[in-house]
Amino acid sequence: MATAKPIFRIFDYNKAIEFYIDWLGFKIDWKHGSEESPLYLQISLGDIVLHLTEHHGDCAPGARIHIEDFEGLKDHHKNLIDKNYKFNKPGLGRPFYDKSSYEMEVIDPFGNRLTFTGK
Repeated sequence: MATAKPIFRIFDYNKAIEFYIDWLGFKIDWKHGSEESPLYLQISLGDIVLHLTEHHGDCAPGARIHIEDFEGLKDHHKNLIDKNYKFNKPGLGRPFYDKSSYEMEVIDPFGNRLTFTGK
Protein backbone atom coordinates (compact mmCIF):
# COMPACT_ATOMS: atom_id res chain seq x y z
CA MET A 1 0.00 0.00 0.00
CA ALA A 2 1.23 3.50 -0.75
CA THR A 3 2.07 5.90 2.08
CA ALA A 4 1.05 9.58 2.25
CA LYS A 5 3.37 12.01 4.04
CA PRO A 6 1.98 15.47 4.79
CA ILE A 7 4.24 18.46 4.15
CA PHE A 8 4.03 21.47 6.49
CA ARG A 9 5.47 24.87 5.60
CA ILE A 10 7.80 26.31 8.25
CA PHE A 11 9.61 29.64 8.37
CA ASP A 12 12.13 29.16 11.16
CA TYR A 13 14.07 25.94 11.69
CA ASN A 14 14.83 26.65 15.36
CA LYS A 15 11.16 27.33 16.18
CA ALA A 16 10.18 24.15 14.35
CA ILE A 17 12.71 22.13 16.39
CA GLU A 18 11.48 23.70 19.64
CA PHE A 19 7.88 22.77 18.80
CA TYR A 20 8.10 19.41 17.03
CA ILE A 21 11.22 17.86 18.60
CA ASP A 22 11.65 19.42 22.04
CA TRP A 23 7.96 19.72 22.91
CA LEU A 24 5.88 17.24 20.88
CA GLY A 25 8.53 14.51 20.99
CA PHE A 26 9.16 13.88 17.30
CA LYS A 27 12.67 12.94 16.13
CA ILE A 28 14.53 14.09 13.03
CA ASP A 29 14.90 11.24 10.54
CA TRP A 30 16.85 13.27 8.00
CA LYS A 31 17.28 16.83 6.74
CA HIS A 32 18.49 18.48 3.57
CA GLY A 33 19.76 22.02 3.10
CA SER A 34 22.05 24.40 4.93
CA GLU A 35 22.12 27.81 6.58
CA GLU A 36 22.51 29.30 3.09
CA SER A 37 19.51 27.46 1.64
CA PRO A 38 16.01 26.48 2.78
CA LEU A 39 15.83 23.35 4.89
CA TYR A 40 13.66 20.32 4.22
CA LEU A 41 13.36 17.57 6.80
CA GLN A 42 11.49 14.45 7.74
CA ILE A 43 10.39 13.96 11.34
CA SER A 44 8.57 11.09 13.00
CA LEU A 45 6.82 10.10 16.19
CA GLY A 46 6.16 6.36 16.15
CA ASP A 47 4.38 5.69 12.85
CA ILE A 48 3.52 9.37 12.27
CA VAL A 49 5.79 10.82 9.56
CA LEU A 50 5.77 14.49 8.54
CA HIS A 51 7.86 16.55 6.16
CA LEU A 52 8.71 20.14 7.12
CA THR A 53 9.88 22.59 4.48
CA GLU A 54 11.25 26.12 4.36
CA HIS A 55 10.97 26.09 0.54
CA HIS A 56 8.57 28.80 -0.66
CA GLY A 57 6.84 26.84 -3.41
CA ASP A 58 6.29 23.53 -1.61
CA CYS A 59 3.05 24.39 0.20
CA ALA A 60 1.22 27.10 2.09
CA PRO A 61 1.13 27.55 5.87
CA GLY A 62 -2.09 26.81 7.71
CA ALA A 63 -2.47 23.12 6.78
CA ARG A 64 -4.13 20.58 9.03
CA ILE A 65 -3.61 16.89 9.73
CA HIS A 66 -5.87 14.50 11.63
CA ILE A 67 -3.92 11.76 13.44
CA GLU A 68 -6.13 8.85 14.50
CA ASP A 69 -5.66 5.95 16.93
CA PHE A 70 -2.85 7.64 18.88
CA GLU A 71 -2.03 5.14 21.66
CA GLY A 72 -1.53 6.75 25.07
CA LEU A 73 -2.92 10.14 24.08
CA LYS A 74 -4.05 10.98 27.61
CA ASP A 75 -0.53 10.32 28.97
CA HIS A 76 1.10 12.17 26.05
CA HIS A 77 -1.13 15.17 26.76
CA LYS A 78 -0.07 15.15 30.43
CA ASN A 79 3.62 15.02 29.39
CA LEU A 80 3.12 18.01 27.09
CA ILE A 81 1.41 20.03 29.82
CA ASP A 82 4.16 19.10 32.30
CA LYS A 83 6.80 20.49 29.89
CA ASN A 84 5.14 23.91 30.33
CA TYR A 85 5.72 25.07 26.75
CA LYS A 86 4.69 28.70 26.96
CA PHE A 87 3.30 28.92 23.41
CA ASN A 88 0.83 26.04 23.56
CA LYS A 89 -1.39 24.59 26.29
CA PRO A 90 -3.66 22.12 24.48
CA GLY A 91 -6.87 20.86 25.99
CA LEU A 92 -7.98 17.25 26.02
CA GLY A 93 -11.60 16.46 25.29
CA ARG A 94 -13.93 13.88 23.86
CA PRO A 95 -14.75 14.13 20.15
CA PHE A 96 -18.48 14.38 19.41
CA TYR A 97 -18.36 11.29 17.21
CA ASP A 98 -16.65 8.93 19.72
CA LYS A 99 -17.15 9.53 23.43
CA SER A 100 -14.82 6.61 24.27
CA SER A 101 -11.85 8.40 22.70
CA TYR A 102 -9.86 11.58 23.43
CA GLU A 103 -8.99 14.49 21.15
CA MET A 104 -6.19 17.08 21.38
CA GLU A 105 -5.35 19.83 18.91
CA VAL A 106 -2.05 21.72 18.74
CA ILE A 107 -1.11 24.58 16.43
CA ASP A 108 2.51 24.95 15.39
CA PRO A 109 4.28 28.35 15.23
CA PHE A 110 3.46 28.58 11.51
CA GLY A 111 -0.31 28.07 11.73
CA ASN A 112 -0.38 24.35 10.90
CA ARG A 113 -2.79 22.32 13.04
CA LEU A 114 -2.39 18.75 14.27
CA THR A 115 -5.45 17.01 15.72
CA PHE A 116 -4.69 13.84 17.65
CA THR A 117 -7.39 11.31 18.57
CA GLY A 118 -6.97 8.13 20.55
CA LYS A 119 -7.26 6.41 23.90
